[in-house]
Amino acid sequence: MPGAAALHHARRMTNTTATITAPETTDRAGALDEATLESFRHRAARLDEAGRFPHEDLADLRRIGWLTAAAPKRRGGFGLDLAALAAEQRRLARYAPATALATSMHHYWVGLAATLDALGHPFGERILGWTADGEILASGHAEIGNDIPVALSTTRAERVPGGWRLHGRKLFGSLGPVWDRLGLHAMDMSDPSRPMIVHGFVARGTPGVTVVETWDAHGMRATESHDTVLDGALVADENVLCVVPAGPLTDPLLGAMNIWALTLIANVYVGIAERALDLALEDARRRTSIAIPGSTFAHHPLVQEQVARMHLELDAARVVLDRLANDWVEGVDHGARWPVQVLAAKWRAATAAMTVVDAACEVVGGSSFRRGTELERLSRDVRAARFHPGTDAFTREIIGKALLEIDASGPRW
Repeated sequence: MPGAAALHHARRMTNTTATITAPETTDRAGALDEATLESFRHRAARLDEAGRFPHEDLADLRRIGWLTAAAPKRRGGFGLDLAALAAEQRRLARYAPATALATSMHHYWVGLAATLDALGHPFGERILGWTADGEILASGHAEIGNDIPVALSTTRAERVPGGWRLHGRKLFGSLGPVWDRLGLHAMDMSDPSRPMIVHGFVARGTPGVTVVETWDAHGMRATESHDTVLDGALVADENVLCVVPAGPLTDPLLGAMNIWALTLIANVYVGIAERALDLALEDARRRTSIAIPGSTFAHHPLVQEQVARMHLELDAARVVLDRLANDWVEGVDHGARWPVQVLAAKWRAATAAMTVVDAACEVVGGSSFRRGTELERLSRDVRAARFHPGTDAFTREIIGKALLEIDASGPRW
């Protein structure tokens, strides 16, 4: 995954004369005002219970232009860099986790577009054009039987005149009822000795594209992350982001995509944990104990230890995530170590978030197990963190091989 030096290399590969510009800054980072966010929280329980997408939240976000947050200001966006947008998505997750997670799938494509646009890569302009037209972009990378996300695929790509026909099924498609374009990948095995991965976008109304309403999950129910069946759907050449060899990600553009995606997703789970800590603190300060006359559970030494541990876990996770985002914004070049940096940060965030939410339930006690309470819902939503790339096993494999300097392109085991 690339830092600034690798992205400069990407510019040279695309034969452009553009230069990387400094990130645009804006005073619109506070566009998510408290009143709007409170309305999101008020609706979240009902939407979770029904397993229905937050259409009203989306309408409010459209109204304030939030779906263009990462787009350059000259294209009508907010011009937020990765660090600023990640902080706001973390804040949004404290009120409506499913809304924050689902919209992060759209934001990471817009963030990638802003990066490509700064490089003069023509596909950046293409994505930004879709965003300016109000289109919603989703992610189509998850598949049954594929534990090497993005680098391999169980979806088949067939080269035809004018593009590629895709055959397969994508899972966990957040924004299921509302996306206009699905960013996805598929594998061309026409030359078994040199399989290629095709990355591109398919529009919702394309013949052969069917969204199947399958989402009935334990948590993040309001994301409506339905499956998408691809039955010969055409990805036109003009909508192909890149075609690269299957295997370890060496293309800087895909590295940039992963950095935007995993940073935003990880911050959502940290936001959930921050809210869980707040709820635990409120409960401990209020709830009395028959065994502690005149005092609350806040005076119980074990509760004090638990909330301290929650803070320490969160503090470490925030530092690692913020450093990752700031390194990207500031152009720190981690070179071949970018996969280690981004996967470690996502793992740290996911592990801390689940630990903190579990501890919050311990502090609050049995009421956190009751359906309809906010903490019960958060305890389910946070479980999705373990399934986002990279999983625990994948993260340890990639980091271990990188540190041991094992050739990632060689045999897996």
